[in-house]
Amino acid sequence: MTLASFLLQLLNGLSSASALFLVAAGLTLIFGVSRIVNFAHGSLFMLGAYLAYAAGEFLGRGAASFWLGVLAAAVVVALLGALIEVLLLKRLYAAPELLQLTATFALVLIVRDAVLGIFGATDLLGPRAPGLDGTVRILDHLVPQYDLFLIAVGPLVLIGLTLLVTRTRFGVVIRAASENRTLTAALGIDQTRLFTLVFALGAFLAGLAGALQLPREPANLGMDLPTVADAFVVTVVGGLGSIPGAFLAALLISLTKALCIALGTVEVFGVAFAFPKLTLVAEFAVMAIVLAIKPHGLLGQPAGAPITTPLPEQRELVRAPSRIDARIALALLAVLALLPLLPDEYVVVLATDILVAALFAASLGFLLGAGGMTSFGHAAYFGVGAYVAAIAFKAGAPMPLAFLLAPAGALVAAIVFGWFCVRLSGVYLAMLTLAFAQIAWSIAFQWDSVTGGSNGLVGLWPPEWLAARDRYYLFTLAVTALGLVALVRLTRSPFGFALRGVRDSPLRAAALGIDVRRTQWRGFALAGLFAGIAGGVYAFSKGSISPETLAIPRSVDALVMVLLGGLNALFGPLLGAAAFTWLADTLARVTDYWRALLGVLILLIVLVFPMGVGGAVSRLAARRNV
Repeated sequence: MTLASFLLQLLNGLSSASALFLVAAGLTLIFGVSRIVNFAHGSLFMLGAYLAYAAGEFLGRGAASFWLGVLAAAVVVALLGALIEVLLLKRLYAAPELLQLTATFALVLIVRDAVLGIFGATDLLGPRAPGLDGTVRILDHLVPQYDLFLIAVGPLVLIGLTLLVTRTRFGVVIRAASENRTLTAALGIDQTRLFTLVFALGAFLAGLAGALQLPREPANLGMDLPTVADAFVVTVVGGLGSIPGAFLAALLISLTKALCIALGTVEVFGVAFAFPKLTLVAEFAVMAIVLAIKPHGLLGQPAGAPITTPLPEQRELVRAPSRIDARIALALLAVLALLPLLPDEYVVVLATDILVAALFAASLGFLLGAGGMTSFGHAAYFGVGAYVAAIAFKAGAPMPLAFLLAPAGALVAAIVFGWFCVRLSGVYLAMLTLAFAQIAWSIAFQWDSVTGGSNGLVGLWPPEWLAARDRYYLFTLAVTALGLVALVRLTRSPFGFALRGVRDSPLRAAALGIDVRRTQWRGFALAGLFAGIAGGVYAFSKGSISPETLAIPRSVDALVMVLLGGLNALFGPLLGAAAFTWLADTLARVTDYWRALLGVLILLIVLVFPMGVGGAVSRLAARRNV
């Protein structure tokens, strides 16, 4: 590694840090005031890029047109952000984080399909910035002038936001609302207007970042989720609500990536380490290390009392099954067992997918409901289970043995990851689970010799006695039924009650002699074990697996299923998995814009049935009994 190459990567990292800081600063402002976990922030970034492209096409070429287009794109995104806050998010300020995340993820689906309908699926390359389209020679390397411009933008925005927050009345109000919303309201400050303005400002910064990124990266439909994942990491590493912390975190993460690229391949004791491959996981590794040392981020402060009001159903366990429930379950089991008799084979395929999803969702529901721990990366254990089974099978292990190794591998991963995660709470815990999931995804994506890399592993078919579609379906039905029954019994066991006590009142539970962290750790590990069982079934049902098995969208899918079915509804996992899988499959065959329709339905569920269809049915049944 030469000094020149290191300097080149350093400058590239600094320019990336500026763009990342703009997005994270907006997310930090929004969370600091409203406490909304805005998964759609990456969509606002994507809209900024597309709108800047559209503005450039409309206004024409030229310096004035370019910069006017950038400003116009950011302003339009700010207006859209304000509209989103007024129409949707203000209804969710007191809602649990799960509902907030699900609602904003629905916005991701809607915005992506809206952009697809307006701009098409082709990547759109914007023009170079007039006056900044040349290069500067530094140590025999050519550095784009635009990159140097972006390096200056980040500190300027930091200075501007710092002055806004510390020297203006609006900034004082923002800081007051960040520290104590109740007291701020008691002082007569109009919080409704404040939240709208702050959300618009955060959206403006995201739109500005997307517009400024256009000369470096074409506008494309895949910009949203990776961007919001990076922004979440920066926000959490810096400390929730801290703008200077977000700036330091953006620098730390971007420079870590640049260093990995500059190092290239290094041989240590005869083993070659390809550091550029680590760029896919660098920010998540940094986040895991920082949160392990400083649980509240670099400049974050310990969070006060939670401002969300848990809904009544959140504080309940899965109710004890009655005789009627048992009869319904047996009747449902009989109906499902008879599905292979139908002439349409696709019904069996879809039912297999639903059963796998139901067990996966139930494992997450156990973690969220009884454990009270929000996970954004539960797909890690589903994917680890699938990969362990697949790798063992490809290595020559018989299918039954490979399948049994799936939950074992997931359990080990959950024990290791959970040891770090349960030391945190709230959004910090959720983001650390996301970090570990992305680390697992990166390993699966890059370890070509073991996991097959981006191509995954194929040829994972059950033995002949189980290979027929109807036989494997019955096997899946049996495993899922046993898994769901085990989770219900576990929730109603003494351990389940201890886990509930830790969830509701950690101090009181500790006073009663319950080891709080150990109890949460055991609950985390058990949730991972059941997710691994679902992953093992999934691997042999599809015949192949790929890194998307561990990706962020699969974790979010599980969260949506839990919400649709009802967090503590007895038949919630099955209802949620059936509704989500069937809707996604049906809508995908009807229209190219099925994601938007699915997003609208999810929003309706969040607003009308906040505890899911199963929760609404359970509540109605309870009222009738009364």
